[in-house]
Amino acid sequence: MLNRVTLNWKKGKRTHVFIDEFHVVFENEFSAQFFNSAWRQFRKRNAYPTAITQNVEYLLDSVQASTMLSNSEFVIMLNQAASDREKLARLLNISNEQMSYITNADAGCGLIKYGSALVPFINQFPHDTKLYQLMTTRPGEGEFARGQD
Repeated sequence: MLNRVTLNWKKGKRTHVFIDEFHVVFENEFSAQFFNSAWRQFRKRNAYPTAITQNVEYLLDSVQASTMLSNSEFVIMLNQAASDREKLARLLNISNEQMSYITNADAGCGLIKYGSALVPFINQFPHDTKLYQLMTTRPGEGEFARGQD
């Protein structure tokens, strides 16, 4: 990954790096160390690293991951478990009122951290639209659930 990012950077290209189930990275000391270093290098080389996880608790338990999260300019938070909310509030300096947007939040609702700003959002789409069918990630729903490509 780092080699490709560096090669693209030298060619003047921007690279988007998407890592799903990011919490798994921190189950291994060596992969955690790699990403801790690579995260900064990606950003310096015109790359946009994006980490996705449903298990933010594992990230918040790791000093390396917490540091990466607190230094990230853009974070989207959806509904969070109580223990995760408390840790996120301390780490990202989120008030109790702001935390209400990620407490028992409906699908498509949450809180965005952009720089030092925290912005609540409601992003609900009618289920009977083409756009919803393309964007939904619910199992069994959407265009791709029917085996179409």
